[in-house]
Amino acid sequence: MPEVADMSPSFLLRVLRVLRLGLAPLLAVGWVTAGAQTPPTAVADFTAAPGSGSYGFASSTPATLLDLVDSRRPRPAQDIVGHLGLPPGDGPLPAVVLMHGSGGVYPALLQFWPKLLNQAGFATFVVDSFGPRGVHSTVENQGLVPFAADVADAYAALGLLASHPRIDPKRIAIMGFSRGGTTTWRTAVQRLAAGSAPAGQRFAAHVPVYSGGCAGLLSLHVQPGVFGPAPMLWIHGGDDDYTFASDCQAYAAAIQAAGTPSTFLLIPGARHKFDDDDPRRIPLRRAQMIKAGCPVEMDIDLMAPRDRRSGERLTLAQASERQRETCSGLGATVEGNRAARDTAAAAVLDFFKRVLKP
Repeated sequence: MPEVADMSPSFLLRVLRVLRLGLAPLLAVGWVTAGAQTPPTAVADFTAAPGSGSYGFASSTPATLLDLVDSRRPRPAQDIVGHLGLPPGDGPLPAVVLMHGSGGVYPALLQFWPKLLNQAGFATFVVDSFGPRGVHSTVENQGLVPFAADVADAYAALGLLASHPRIDPKRIAIMGFSRGGTTTWRTAVQRLAAGSAPAGQRFAAHVPVYSGGCAGLLSLHVQPGVFGPAPMLWIHGGDDDYTFASDCQAYAAAIQAAGTPSTFLLIPGARHKFDDDDPRRIPLRRAQMIKAGCPVEMDIDLMAPRDRRSGERLTLAQASERQRETCSGLGATVEGNRAARDTAAAAVLDFFKRVLKP
């Protein structure tokens, strides 16, 4: 958890006024200083061309995929936070939305990736989906924040960035890590974009890094028309025992075969969260994970689960039971790896320079 620099009453009151949050979530999580020494500034949009800093903005908390598809369904309002980094120059600039994983915002997400991208001329926007909702981590309980809420946050960030006069609304990409990788490829799903993305806005590129959701009920049945045309770059460590490279490699290949340009970079020897600054191998004994090869998936067109191997349509109860009995597991490891991070960084820069060029 980031160090809390100031927890004085006056500081907390300022934050409460900005984001209208209850005191308990702030004290429990300390999200206020997730990379920022001052409280976020509440904004309705970026039309005033604000500079680098932390901003509170409106999103929502849909509970399910169906809530993302159908705008008439409940989407409780929720203010969240993003950290904007702008490189020098007048623009219009390309931009990258950065989405965190199950452990929440971590140092490399606030420092390494924004610095790398800003120096290359890309604006960055790091989204904190957990802290404003009073959650520190979902590693041991992924149900604490709906996965659909992450997607809503990503689309809200897209709309906010698109309103900034220095940012080119047609050159905004998304890059996410682990659970944030799931968000990243889900924002490419055409039905979800049609139901939840800002009018006329789509992400120009998608980079899932050691992504989750490539197997199991989070994964979607891939067929032509499910994913949009924006290109994808998938990056995964070969020794990842949390989200398995074999599942994501097969998933990316299926998406490519269905018509969406998709490249997969496998980094041999790299484990989950290889971009972390900490080189130690850290066991996460209670981490919820899906075993490699889980055959359960969702059909986004039918809004029904199915067995990927047989094509059998399943009830939600059947799919949940099958996943629980054959696919669900506990325990994984994370390990920072500077060489793997440098390899990923070079690939990311090359990809964004090609696909986000004017």
